[in-house]
Amino acid sequence: MREAMLALLAKEPAHGYELRQRLTRALGSVGEVLNPGQIYVTLSRLEKAGLVRGVQVEQSAAPDKKVYEVTPAGRDHVAGWLMDSAWPKVAPTEFHLKLVAAAATGLADPVALIDAQRRDLLRRLREVQRIAQAEPAGSDGALILEGSALRLQADIRWLEACEQRWTSGE
Repeated sequence: MREAMLALLAKEPAHGYELRQRLTRALGSVGEVLNPGQIYVTLSRLEKAGLVRGVQVEQSAAPDKKVYEVTPAGRDHVAGWLMDSAWPKVAPTEFHLKLVAAAATGLADPVALIDAQRRDLLRRLREVQRIAQAEPAGSDGALILEGSALRLQADIRWLEACEQRWTSGE
């Protein structure tokens, strides 16, 4: 989320509340679950990292507000992020290594780990589908939710392949 926030600030400086509104518009109903406090925590971390700079802006009818703008280092970071074609968690390598370690050490049953992971993915899939029902067809939010659902379904199918491998003993 931090890179998306940086990208939005690279377009135009904003106060934390304004930035949350932009994210909500960009994500549709998915963005409505964004914790406002997390926006400010992330902005603070970005400021400490030198990627944004906060500037106090006077307002005539309200208290001063802090507006954040991207620094040159922040612009470079956004440019690198936009050019990076890697997707997080494309290959479930870490989970596979967990299964191997469980089997090798006997500290956990790989099939039980697969079952627990599948239950979690099914729970997340139901939640995505529930949220998608309220999203207008053809909206940006609907597209994001469709991608999330398809990815979860693919991960569930991969877990089925894992289960077959671990139960066959190959």
